[in-house]
Amino acid sequence: MSSDPWGRVDETGTVYVRTADGEKVVGSWQAGTPEEALAYFERKYEGLVVEIGLLERRVRTTDLSAKDATTAIEHLRQQIDEHHAVGDLDALAKRLDKLVETVDSRREERKVQKAKQADEARHAKEALVVEAEELAQSEQWRAAGERLRALVDTWKGLPRLDRKSDDELWHRFSHARSAFSKRRKAHFASLDAQREEARKAKEALVAEAESLSNSTDWGATAARYRELMADWKAAGRAQREHEDDLWNRFRGAQDVFFAARSGVFAERDAEQTENLKLKEELATEAEKLVPVTDLKAARAAFRNVNERWEAIGHVPRDARPKVEGRMHAVERAIQEAEEAEWRRTNPEARARAAGLTGQLQDAVDKLQKQIDAARAAGNDAKADKLARELEGRQALLDQALKGLEEFGG
Repeated sequence: MSSDPWGRVDETGTVYVRTADGEKVVGSWQAGTPEEALAYFERKYEGLVVEIGLLERRVRTTDLSAKDATTAIEHLRQQIDEHHAVGDLDALAKRLDKLVETVDSRREERKVQKAKQADEARHAKEALVVEAEELAQSEQWRAAGERLRALVDTWKGLPRLDRKSDDELWHRFSHARSAFSKRRKAHFASLDAQREEARKAKEALVAEAESLSNSTDWGATAARYRELMADWKAAGRAQREHEDDLWNRFRGAQDVFFAARSGVFAERDAEQTENLKLKEELATEAEKLVPVTDLKAARAAFRNVNERWEAIGHVPRDARPKVEGRMHAVERAIQEAEEAEWRRTNPEARARAAGLTGQLQDAVDKLQKQIDAARAAGNDAKADKLARELEGRQALLDQALKGLEEFGG
């Protein structure tokens, strides 16, 4: 019979292991010596030690599930309970008990962590739903559409919740996306219809613009082109594939017209500039007639200048007031000389002036005699009153005498 600190072999070849509950039969060994028997079952014990060590390491360092860890522990515990190894089986059982505690603790930690992750996932998905529902009302079609697609990717990356909660939130999320897509589709359908209307309107504007491009009715046609441009802006944009072509045709027609008009106006401007030069020379010639010394000669000379003036065409509009003003000033000077001459030589006017002067002179002489009489009688108040009246009549007489002088005496 042979013995060991943790086991022994009796004379019948039966192998025992020592435990806290006493010796337990390990097995029977008939193939060799007791030492070989103990060595065999000790190797089985070492195998259990290795397996437990590996399981402890997996529980500690990997994401081995609690279920799989528990299954492995139960399998090892069954081997220990069956006592098919020689060694400190009680120590191994204690290690398994401690490992069970570790797995249970890990299970609780994971449960808490899973609950936390689920709560975070719920909040995250609720936030995605709220944002999606806000975006569903947006009219920033491109930006909102891109953001909704990004939200879908974010949703897919989040953990699933319980089926009921996950389905409810997904239904809201999906409904918001559908509502946005429906509104966007309706918007672009309306936009397409508007652009088609704009295309038709611009086709008509282009047709009219092209029909006017060879017109020589410069003022009316230019005004009509301005109206067509206002109509073009009011029509809105056509489809992209039509807009540029329509605009090029519309603008091209205008360019043809305005280029022709510019050519004509350039010639006209050159001619009018030359006309201005000629009229300025005539204005200078006319201005030499002032002051008028010989009315008859001045009148004839001005008529001659004016005839040559009328024969000259238009001048630039901005220069017209100044040069015409110079001619009008000369014309007014001659007219004023004519009026003065007429007043001087008009016999009826001279007679009326002479008669008025005589009447005023008689009134002055009469007032003077009345004043002298009042003074002589000592009636100063009456004399002062008559003196004031005399001042007024004297002033009128002076003015009449001055007018009479214009008639030469």
